[in-house]
Amino acid sequence: MVARTAVIGVGGWGKNHARVLAELGSLAAVCDANPARANEIAGKHRAKAYSSVDDMLASEKLDGCLVCTPTRTHSAVAKKVMEKGLHAFVEKPLAFSSQECEEMSLLAKRKSVILTAGYIERFNPAVSETKKLMEEKKYGEPLMIEFHRENRASLSVKDVGIIFDSSVHDIDTAMFLFDAKPHVVFARAGKHVHAFEDYATIMLGFANQKVAVIASNWLTPKKVRTFSAVCTEGIISGDFITQETRIDHAGETLVPRRPFQEPLTLELKNFIESIEGRAKPVVDASSATDVTRVAEAALLSSETGSPIYLDLK
Repeated sequence: MVARTAVIGVGGWGKNHARVLAELGSLAAVCDANPARANEIAGKHRAKAYSSVDDMLASEKLDGCLVCTPTRTHSAVAKKVMEKGLHAFVEKPLAFSSQECEEMSLLAKRKSVILTAGYIERFNPAVSETKKLMEEKKYGEPLMIEFHRENRASLSVKDVGIIFDSSVHDIDTAMFLFDAKPHVVFARAGKHVHAFEDYATIMLGFANQKVAVIASNWLTPKKVRTFSAVCTEGIISGDFITQETRIDHAGETLVPRRPFQEPLTLELKNFIESIEGRAKPVVDASSATDVTRVAEAALLSSETGSPIYLDLK
């Protein structure tokens, strides 16, 4: 039997989670503070609708929940879920503070439940292909990765700035591709038209002089989601949107062909299969907590103008 899941928060991105879970035969209920929105999404997918998390958790027999609420509410909502003995998938970031992440991780261990976070780019075929090539060192030793994530801001994001909303994707992807944690973070950020920072450039320093540069903004009219991994014998470039990778090596450009796959489907299949004991979460609570620690350091670096040194275990 497929695990029974619910989505808490079916606004901007949460409605996509509901759609995919319904396609996978797993969606039992949705909950949103806006009753009309809850009813609309539930009606589309033949699920139960709730406007109260407590009511839903008391009424439904569930195996897990997806927390797709505003960032600063992640910790409180996920704790309610886990206190009921349910597995929790929390949209990125896991929480707004590393202290909250640690508290959530301890609760997950105490309740023996899965706690994972929605770092969807790990499931992007362009990233999977690049990870494989970097591990094989087919084009030499990886040295530097550069990321660009740019577009007009989503009006639904009101409680955090671009670092916690967007840059965290590339912070996680950089650590995933290098299979390492940065020891120093240096950042510059500013706000032009938003309440929080709406553009940022972050540099992550890793051992052996490896570096990741992350440029994000909510100002550019055109949507851009790209990365480039510089290795000693070639460059691997990728597009998160088209899933295309290009390899420049020895005077030639290679463009591997592969079928397009929806990363969200792969991500949620992993969560369901983990609940059912058929897989392990690709993103564990520890790595998600490290992303929050790096994002905190980026904000602090931007505020102080100084590099922030980390000791991530």
